[in-house]
Amino acid sequence: MKHVIGFDAKRIVNNATGLGSYGRTLVGDLLRASSPDWTFRLYAPDEGNPALTGQLEKNPRLTLCHPETNPPSLWERGWGRGSLWRSHGIVSQLRREGVRLYHGLSGELPIGIRKSGIRSVVTIHDLIFLRHPEYYKWIDSKLYAWKFRRTLKEADRIIAISECTRRDIIEFGQVPPEKISLIYQSCSTFFKQRESEDLLQKVNARYELPSRYIVNVGTIEERKNIALAVKALPLLPPDLHLVIVGRRTPYTDSVMQEAARLQVAQRVHILRGVPNSDLPSIYQMAEACVYPSRYEGFGIPVIEAIQSGLPVVACTGSCLEEAGGPDSLYVAPDDVEGMAAAIRQSLKGAEGRDERIRLSQQYVRRFEGVDVAGQVLSLYEELIDG
Repeated sequence: MKHVIGFDAKRIVNNATGLGSYGRTLVGDLLRASSPDWTFRLYAPDEGNPALTGQLEKNPRLTLCHPETNPPSLWERGWGRGSLWRSHGIVSQLRREGVRLYHGLSGELPIGIRKSGIRSVVTIHDLIFLRHPEYYKWIDSKLYAWKFRRTLKEADRIIAISECTRRDIIEFGQVPPEKISLIYQSCSTFFKQRESEDLLQKVNARYELPSRYIVNVGTIEERKNIALAVKALPLLPPDLHLVIVGRRTPYTDSVMQEAARLQVAQRVHILRGVPNSDLPSIYQMAEACVYPSRYEGFGIPVIEAIQSGLPVVACTGSCLEEAGGPDSLYVAPDDVEGMAAAIRQSLKGAEGRDERIRLSQQYVRRFEGVDVAGQVLSLYEELIDG
């Protein structure tokens, strides 16, 4: 009997990183791990970004689906396009197209899916909007909280991508632990490939990188706490720079003001719009990765850095110890001296650095590809056959 699995693919076709990467990687791994009687349908409200849809594997078992156009409806005429369809209109389409199980990849499920008889799984990446609502606009945190509680009523099973997120779901959603499956986020092996010396030099020249630097990757926002690394710079060798790769927010200005106050602004470099193809080179030319976020659902850049051969310094208090494993270094999110000391232990030539990198690379193999897909397929089978 054929198993037809549907996915909420809005992020897959529109988000280059984060939730988009999670969905594209998982779907690709599921295709490779499943037998020919499994087919997968990606439901997106629009055509999305061709550069992202082009990353999807060309496979007859994978179909990209959009709202039906006959007859036209409110969402197809423009009002509420996408959101209405994803939350309401999609359920009847799923039934007509024979979907047996629907997977909400980004924390949401359509209203009425439980009553439709279609089994459902939702992946919840984090509940930062409940744990730390101060990092969100008031209306956004309330909307996300409403969607979370609504989704809990629809879901047959919940996937948490970290133990930290699992604990938060139990606490904030009053969910029985047996309804939650802990399945760590799948990570590609893209960053394990060593780049050629020629490419490294081209990337170095393109971004005018300093000769010695530590790297941070991620949106430059208050929760990510990159100011902690800036405050540590005066305690580190004067030729060591900080390269930040990420989208700017208003918090960026306060970071650079702090760098100016500490007289290290010339040692802080912000790179925007860096394509994924250049990111491995930027990692590989660094001496260490710093990821001082106060709270995360998982922390993909930690794993990317370790795959790239870097030691990682991160912060305690959320899931980063899960992502980086016991051989990365962790400090409290306001501990400037601790951050500086951990970075010093991570620079080239530091005692134990190479061994920590080796052990960390062994640790992060648990997040790579097919093993994660196997766990997800087992969950699908349990729900479909149950």
